[in-house]
Amino acid sequence: MTGDTESTSTEAPVSPETEALLTRLRRIEGQIRGIHRMLEEDRVCEDIVTQLMAARSSLDQVGLLIIDRHIDRCLMGKGDPVQALENLQQALRLWLRFGGQARGE
Repeated sequence: MTGDTESTSTEAPVSPETEALLTRLRRIEGQIRGIHRMLEEDRVCEDIVTQLMAARSSLDQVGLLIIDRHIDRCLMGKGDPVQALENLQQALRLWLRFGGQARGE
């Protein structure tokens, strides 16, 4: 195994939505590796911060897509509507808590 994230025959198939998220995360990994190289090359602060902001924005988008998928599953699924609402509230609290930490609040 080469250490990549491709699935093997023993793993469950990945949904198209999950594969899209994984593709976005691989792209973010590339951005982070680029930032690492920029630091090693002693690039100017503005360039590094610009790339950091782009990577952060990409992570925020992945987070929103994950929350969106969770909301779809909670609200569109067959189950207890009270439990679905509790799950939704928990997901929103988690996202708000993460968002506050990311901004240094």
